[in-house]
Amino acid sequence: MSKASKTSPDLDTPSDIPKAAVDKISGTLNVLLADAFALYLKTKNFHWHVSGRHFHDYHLMLDEQSDAIFATTDQLAERVRKLGGNTVRSIGQVSKLQTIKDNDEDYVPPREMLRELMEDNKHIATAMRKAHKLCDDNEDSGTAGLLETFIDETERRTWFLFEASRQEGSNAT
Repeated sequence: MSKASKTSPDLDTPSDIPKAAVDKISGTLNVLLADAFALYLKTKNFHWHVSGRHFHDYHLMLDEQSDAIFATTDQLAERVRKLGGNTVRSIGQVSKLQTIKDNDEDYVPPREMLRELMEDNKHIATAMRKAHKLCDDNEDSGTAGLLETFIDETERRTWFLFEASRQEGSNAT
């Protein structure tokens, strides 16, 4: 038995979903959780370092988006626990699981920031859809419903980033 699938008897939450399904769903949700933390921090990084003529608008939009992303973390982690799984416990674990690439550049032009975040949000929406299918296949309607809301929110962020990046690339003032 792998370390990831061992659960302390004190944390062994009862579930009618088979253990193998709980392990698969929990593993998938932990990757989404790691990606949410990675995207949150990247969005905050860009929020702190955005510059240029649309500074105010982008600064506010990225702050709003980072708050929305962070709000998903607790719900994802609590869903894993409701199923009887274990969640990520450290930044080290997040870094091992995340599929969102960090951006440690000293300077990123605003349009590139927006485009990179747009692509990251699209990546997460795709991963959420795959997780939703896994939940459907294992009759986990609770997680599937949560993911539906998060997919919609992620698509909204993608749309806003797309539109803002088009504005940044135009000659509009």
